[in-house]
Amino acid sequence: MKIFGNHDLYWANDPLAPVSLQSIYHQQVKIYEGAILKTTVNGSPWEIYMTHGHQGDLQSDGNWFSKWFVSDIWGPFQAYLRINPNTPANNNQLKTDHNQIMYEWSSKRKNLLLITGHTHQPVFRSLTQLEALYEKLGIAKNDNDTKQEAALQAKIDALHLKSNRPPDFKGYLDTYFNSGCCCFDDGDITGIEIADSCIRLIKWEYGAGKISERLVLEECRLEELKLN
Repeated sequence: MKIFGNHDLYWANDPLAPVSLQSIYHQQVKIYEGAILKTTVNGSPWEIYMTHGHQGDLQSDGNWFSKWFVSDIWGPFQAYLRINPNTPANNNQLKTDHNQIMYEWSSKRKNLLLITGHTHQPVFRSLTQLEALYEKLGIAKNDNDTKQEAALQAKIDALHLKSNRPPDFKGYLDTYFNSGCCCFDDGDITGIEIADSCIRLIKWEYGAGKISERLVLEECRLEELKLN
């Protein structure tokens, strides 16, 4: 099964496209909008729903004009001119409206884990990078770990947050994950990895000699997630 998102410029089954799927596989390829993985964790059946993540708002979900424009006009236009304006999001507000929509939807489902993309903003256990830093900062303050507190505060300041008001984490479930971005300006890629009964937020970046290196940014065991 192959899954392609709308940021892939040459996904169309058009043999005249510069690099089409049909030219690679020499046959029509069915494109899936999402996939559901089924597993068992702590004796309970789980579903891991993976999709692009543009669903949920009025601009995209159920909007026939938006769907038609992106698939029939904008997509072919990008492929023909070979342009890619899909730059990473630079809005580091505590919780974007779209993330809130994804979290609220997933948190109401039983034993379901939602993994999306779309926003170019990594999310792990329903928290953005900034929110995760605030959570760790609170732990460091409670532990009187001044060295760790200073390091975390420096990372928060580096994100140029307009308001230093920390978010309220009470009651959050671990139902929403976001893979982040595959088109950072420096060539870095973030993603969600599930392996060895663990889920991880990983980052691929260029190391010495322009060799791609895998870094684990966040990690936890599936059995540790709180879904309900």
